Amino acid sequence: MMKHPMSYEVSRLSEMDIYLFKQGTHTKLYDKLGSHAMEYQGNAGVYFAVWAPNAAYVSVRGDFNDYSTDAHPLKLRLDESGIWEGFVTGVEQGLTYKYHIVSKFHNIVHDKSDPFGFYAEEPPKSASRVWNLEDYGWGDGTWMASRYQYNAHDAPISVYEMHLGSWRRKVEEDNRPLTYRELATELVDYLKEMHYTHVEFMPLTEYPFDGSWGYQVVGYFAATARFGTPQDLMVLIDTLHQNGIGVIMDWVPSHFAVDMHGLINFDGTALYEHDDPRQGYHPEWGSIIFNYGRNEVQSFLISSAMFWVEKYHIDGIRVDAVASMLYLNYAREEGEWIPNKYGGDINLEAVEFLKKLNISLYGEHSDIMMIAEESTAYPMVTRPVDVGGLGFGFKWNMGWMHDSLKYMSYDPIYRAHHHQQLTFSMWYGFDENFMLPLSHDEVVHMKGSLINKMPGDTNQKFANLRSLYSYMMAHPGKKLLFMGGDIAQYAEWNFEKSLDWHLLENPLHKGLNTMLSDLNRLYREERALHMNDVMREGFEWIDDSDFSHNCISFVRKSDNPEENVYVICNFADVTREHYRTGVLDGGNYCEIFNSQSYLYEGWNIGNSESIEAIKESVHGREFSITVTLPPLGVVYLKRKTADNAVQLSTI
Repeated sequence: MMKHPMSYEVSRLSEMDIYLFKQGTHTKLYDKLGSHAMEYQGNAGVYFAVWAPNAAYVSVRGDFNDYSTDAHPLKLRLDESGIWEGFVTGVEQGLTYKYHIVSKFHNIVHDKSDPFGFYAEEPPKSASRVWNLEDYGWGDGTWMASRYQYNAHDAPISVYEMHLGSWRRKVEEDNRPLTYRELATELVDYLKEMHYTHVEFMPLTEYPFDGSWGYQVVGYFAATARFGTPQDLMVLIDTLHQNGIGVIMDWVPSHFAVDMHGLINFDGTALYEHDDPRQGYHPEWGSIIFNYGRNEVQSFLISSAMFWVEKYHIDGIRVDAVASMLYLNYAREEGEWIPNKYGGDINLEAVEFLKKLNISLYGEHSDIMMIAEESTAYPMVTRPVDVGGLGFGFKWNMGWMHDSLKYMSYDPIYRAHHHQQLTFSMWYGFDENFMLPLSHDEVVHMKGSLINKMPGDTNQKFANLRSLYSYMMAHPGKKLLFMGGDIAQYAEWNFEKSLDWHLLENPLHKGLNTMLSDLNRLYREERALHMNDVMREGFEWIDDSDFSHNCISFVRKSDNPEENVYVICNFADVTREHYRTGVLDGGNYCEIFNSQSYLYEGWNIGNSESIEAIKESVHGREFSITVTLPPLGVVYLKRKTADNAVQLSTI
């Protein structure tokens, strides 16, 4: 038997820390709880602290004491905080440990991983590791000093959503996923080639079950060990920043995993969750719901979000499943939920938590993005808390996504009967600060891939998908596309396999990929396409009523009329020649983009020469132009002026 290290009574927690923790306003608990290397009385070791108010006994067991349950007991603080703490000498970085917790109730005994652990064993193992995050030297100072301009409402934001484990795999090496460090080369090169502004990672917080894709979490402060160490993830984020690419991470405060080494029944009681399953169990996902009314839980969750922003330089937090937090009856039948104190279905505690979360994060880091995945019409999600909103910066526009995909699924002959699904989004398009998502949720669970949602033969499917992306890029709102959609992958996304990159050897797939790169570049370069994405002043219908031709037309505006971009969409499978549309000014207009260009393997129908506006009123405008609209195509037009150098699209 090895000689066990010595333990001492020592604390990193001040009276103010305890006060803030119990008030639900401590935003940096990760510096206080968990495991931290330090020196005490000349002895090097590790300080351990864990919240377990209903425990009768807590010890830390690990590699350093042969996983003994009694070698290193922790001491309960006398301030009624429920925190147990202790200092153990001779504990080195990388050693594993768990907390051995004996409850006051029912003789329940658990071995728990550290809720504040920074690193863990790779699943299916579940112990935490002692780990130091402070020894990484960041090189992204330039990005961090100026990122406010890349995350602003008037910035171009085009997000590539991805799952790290299935983007690319090393088939020759037992089909393993790329590591964080390998992604720092391969992913960065691809994102730059595609002109994306941001990448969004599906959850990287440690999770036990691969099939949850990271959405059932056990370690809210631990980067998953599947792809490397915490410092390896820092290298990936640092490299992305140094190449001008922002990083968004999915974060899941809506529910957590049932795995017994995690938060569930932590000290033998419902500590982080509700005891009543009508409040504490999520029937749709088989997971556990946080008790947002408990102040210590609020401190835990807010500290988790703050941790990723501060320690990993994350630029945006996309909060998962906000609707399930807001509504007490979410995915529940009558009698399966408990109304709030007013008899309603709103989770008042969750509402207050979300407000506090956004105030805390934006209060310290006004240059980040807080993004809500919220699928209902709950009001003022992206309005400031002081005027009654939830305080998010952006919200996913799920209505636009559902309507657009439904419309595009129809054969063109039937689309005239569903024209309102194209136009309805503009009735509410500026009620919130929207992001347009074509996310992973649309290509799983037998929903089919995006390309296979499109009607027609192969060429028509690709033309339809190109037109959808072109319409999306011109529609007000920031953009998000899940990996695989960028190569028109036929198969549904499979988290255990690489994307089908070989498809890019096919000209149709390569053409669509090239078009997306060009669209991202155009979206970034043309201020009218992004500057007023969340402002009504940035959009004006030209004609929203041409249902008989399956056409819509509108203009996107910046603060300079000379930068206006006109967008005409023809969702019919016939060419529209001599199509007259109103414009705001006289002069010559040029087609600057055409989704049916031969460069994208389209049918190369469009407008190869400049078009002169004549003084003939159409659509209530004094001037009008006549254009050729390609079938299943979208064109962007811009007026030539002395101050711009408009380039014709290649037709």
